[in-house]
This record gives sequence, C-alpha cells and structure tokens, in this order.
Amino acid sequence: MDTAVPPAQPPAVPLADDGGDIRALADLLFDGDERARVHGEWRRLIAGPAFAHRPGLSPAERTALSYERLRRVNDTVAGPAAEALAYDARRLAALHEWTGFVDGGVCTLASIHYNLFLGSLLDHDGYRRDLTDYTSMKRTGTFLCTELAHGNDVAALETVAVLDRETGGFVLHTPNPGARKFMPNTSLAGGPKTAVVAARLLVDDRDQGVFLFLTPLSDADGHLPGIHVQRLPERTGTPVDHCLTSFDHVRLPREAMLEAAHGRLDKDGRLVSNLGNRRKRFLRSVGRVTMGKLCMSGGTLGMARAALAIAVRYAHHRQVAAPKAGERIPLSAHRTHHGRLLRSLATSYAMTFLHREVLDRWCAHDPADPRQREEVERLIAVAKGWITWQARDIAVEARERCGAQGLFPANGISELPLNIEGGITAEGDNLVIWAKAASELVFAHEAGPGSGPDRTAGGAAGPAALTDLGFLRDLHAHVERIWQTRARAALRNGPSGDPIGRWNETSGAALEMVAAHARTAAADAFLSAVARAATPGSRLLLEHLARLFLLQELRPHTGDLLAAGHLTPAQVEALHPTTDGTLATLAPHLLPLVDAFDLPPEFLTTTPIANPDYLTRFDT
Repeated sequence: MDTAVPPAQPPAVPLADDGGDIRALADLLFDGDERARVHGEWRRLIAGPAFAHRPGLSPAERTALSYERLRRVNDTVAGPAAEALAYDARRLAALHEWTGFVDGGVCTLASIHYNLFLGSLLDHDGYRRDLTDYTSMKRTGTFLCTELAHGNDVAALETVAVLDRETGGFVLHTPNPGARKFMPNTSLAGGPKTAVVAARLLVDDRDQGVFLFLTPLSDADGHLPGIHVQRLPERTGTPVDHCLTSFDHVRLPREAMLEAAHGRLDKDGRLVSNLGNRRKRFLRSVGRVTMGKLCMSGGTLGMARAALAIAVRYAHHRQVAAPKAGERIPLSAHRTHHGRLLRSLATSYAMTFLHREVLDRWCAHDPADPRQREEVERLIAVAKGWITWQARDIAVEARERCGAQGLFPANGISELPLNIEGGITAEGDNLVIWAKAASELVFAHEAGPGSGPDRTAGGAAGPAALTDLGFLRDLHAHVERIWQTRARAALRNGPSGDPIGRWNETSGAALEMVAAHARTAAADAFLSAVARAATPGSRLLLEHLARLFLLQELRPHTGDLLAAGHLTPAQVEALHPTTDGTLATLAPHLLPLVDAFDLPPEFLTTTPIANPDYLTRFDT
C-alpha cells in the first residue's frame, strides 16, 4: 500500500578544510579553465576604488560617474582589444555580470557601446572603417532603434533614410512625433557621441526595409545641426541620460549606411540582398539584440548573486533573541530565514549554469545554418526571460531579509531590484519574447523526458524517488509536455478565421509550456554541472542544491503530475519533508555557497552589512 513515509535524511556534507571544495564550486560557476580570461579582469576592475559606492551624488553626477567608469572599462580593452571584446560573447557577458551590481549605469552603457554600437559596425563590413574614435572612446557609441510609438513592434518604425540621387548620400528624417527615438543615451553627458540609427531606407519612394546608419550626434560644442534631443524624466534605478531624439533632414554620406550581404546598394542605387524579404533584412540588421539578451541576462544574474551574498552575510552577523533568556543567535539559525535564502541560492546556481550553457550553445552554433540559429536564438530568449524574472524575485527576497538595513544604498542591495527591472524590459520585453517563443515551441519540438524509458511512470520507487535527481528532472519535462498538449489542443480548437482570438485561447497554456521549458533547460544545465564537480564535497553540495531547486519548482505542479500518473499521493505527501530535510542539510553551508560567488573582498569590505562590525558603520 502506498504510504507517505518520507525518505531518509540526506547525508551531511563534509567540506575540505583547505577551501578546495569552494574553489571547485567557483570554477564551475565561472567557466573553469577560462575563469581568469573571461572573468578575471572585470573582477579586478570593480575591486578598485573607482567603483566604490559614492554617497550623496545627484542623478546628473551619478550619470557622469557611470561614463567615467565606462572609460575605466575601456582602458582595459582599448584599440583592437575593444573590437575583440565585441566578438567574445563570454567576456562581453561577463563584463555585465561584474559591473551591474556596482553600477547599473555602466552595465547599460557598456551594453550599448560595445555590443549594440561597436558590434553592429563590425557585423556590417566593419573592417572597412576606421573605428579608432570608438575603440578609444574619443566618441561614445549609442544605438537608436525603438521609437516612441514603436517598441516591441520596432519592425514598423517610421524614421526614414531617403537616398539622395544627386549626392549618393541619405537624408535622415523623423516624420512625426511618434517616430522620435525613445530612450537612447544621446545627451551631452559623457562627451561627443555617434549613433547607429535604425531607419527605413527609401529609394525612389520605394520602401526597402530597415537598415542601420552611422550618424554623428554631437561634438565638443554640442549637438550637431538637425539633431534634436530632449531629456526624459528621471526613471527608477541607476540614472542614465535617456532621451527622445529626432532628426530634421540630416544629411549623411553614402558610407553612413551599414552594409553586409543582407543588404547593399550598388553604384546605381539598387538594393542587392541575399535575403528575400524586408523582415528578414531587418532582423539581420539588428542581430546584435540577441547578444544583448545574453548581456542583460548576465547583468541581472550578477546582481542576484551579489544581493544573496550580502543577505547571507548579514544573516550570520545579525543577532536576535534566542528562546533561552539572555542568549542571542544569528538570524541564519531560523528555518524561516535560511530556508528562503537557500531556495534563492539554489535558483541562482541554476540560473548561472543555464546562462553558461546558453552561451556555449551560442558560441558553438553555425550562423550559416538557419534552423540551428533559430533554435539557439529562441533558447537565448527563453533563458533571458527566466533568468531576469528570477533575478528580480531573488533581489527582492534578499532585500527583505535584510530588513531596514536593506533600504540603504550604502548596503549595496536597495537599487538592485530596480536595475533588474531595466534588464527585464531591455532587448525585448520578457512577456513579448516569451510569447514569440511560445508560438514556436507549440509544434517546434516534442516536450517530455525523451525517447528513453519513462522514469516517472507510476511513481516508481515511492517517496524515496524524490531524492533521485534524474527522476525530478523528468517530472519537469512532463510538466512541459502537459502544457504543450493543452496548448496544441487550444490552438486546434480555437475560433477559425480569428487569429487573435485563436492565440488568446492558446497563449495561457503556451506560456506555461515556455516556463516549464526554461526550468527543464536549467535542470539539465545544473545536472551537467553536478557531473563535472571536481571534488567529492562540491559534488555532494551541488547534488543537494540541485535537489532543492528541482523540488521547490515542482510544488505548483503536483496536481497535474498526480492526475497524469507521474506522481503518487505518497510522493506528493513526501514533497515537503524531503524539501525540509534538504534545507536542513544545506543550512550549515550557506556561507560557503555564497563564498563560491567570488565577490572581491574589497567590495564586501566596503558594504557595511556584509561585515561583523556593521553596527558601528553609522558612527563614521
């Protein structure tokens, strides 16, 4: 008879006295043999005094400081190294991981200058141009794509670049207020700037689609003729000089158009392209947005890890009354406190391993294979949504666990949730990119555990199976299949002749399918990391942490899994005690687990609540 007897308590985790297990975890988190090359220079950079918290600055002063720090970044990669950075996906994403939690403005500006601006130039026959002004940051690059009336439907943008037959150049113009470029950093802050502007190419009044145009915006004396810039109101998070920008018949030379195989103008002004329609040409022109998703994911990932590191340290330093009169114990002694932090910690490890896996897929894919590129771009979009949403939840949780101390900017945590909000919206609003992925995944693949034997059928092995990582992983794959089946049924049965109505009937289940797809991908990345652990202690810790991640993510789906026969009532009853036992096993290792995040001691030393003497910091 099926009973709800919980499995045995997980074994304790002995850690190596020499810190070898923590180093092994850090190597797994930070690219192993590539750790020094990919992460080392950025970690050293933010440890310096130039990136220390500076209190009392106005928004304008903070923006100026972000540009000053961006130049510090560029000092490490000036010249050809800056071009190399634009093509090195791992180092570029790592730059965002390490700068985001110390200065969200630098994270934003670096993404724009190195990825969207410099990367776009290089992707469009950039080798033919002199890029010295941009690699030296004599001029800062910016990227103007979205418009006031066109955000996620940017393919419909209205800014035009009209071919001038007499000169061979172009006339860049904003035809109406809705076509003003929305939110680029185009003010005079940070010095002279040049933009890559997305505009609709008109040749003899014929719309050839959207292309990019290199457009100087300002010099030492101010904005150039025909460039109109209006500062936007202050937004939440670290301030950046966001603006509305428009063009009044600005003349550009012939070489302003960024060209590649997807679009060139011949000597007679005819468009030559290897792509058959305007939408494909547009997507190729703004292809750097995909790498931008990896950068935004990386930036929010670093913020989530920093928030957790601070909150965990504070939980050990903050003393509260104990049950026995006259005694005091740390906050971390309470399951209500360390349990929440551990759940966030397990998710942050899963996020990191997923991000590494997606980066590996991006670096290894064949861009000439359309199907392969489509699959990896969809995975990047799904991962971006999941990672940034999880990062926000983690940062909010960490802030709350620090109580009132978490509200002070000096403690390094209060602005992180707001900065993560920017990542959620940037490079494609999460819900929109997930909706696109959902529409594709309904039929793009077959969800489920795969072609092997069904490990979950009939709830094999009873409650004890809840400690089996492969069993738990397959349960998540079954959740994805359940929602895919529902989405397919809704799509087939939706109202005919009404595309919006049909999608509305389908979208709820399809989005649940995408969320399950993200969790399954994260589970696979986590289990791969467990298999690569270099020491017994690090492997055992990761096994428990992976188990916690998989168990906690199953909780909302037990009803579906029970109804489908993939869980038994006894296993559902055993879910809580199994999770609680895993928390008990991991609780003594909270600090070592965040030590593996490898935050610079200089950063932690200057963050008051990350230190035992935080109570005296208000006296200085």
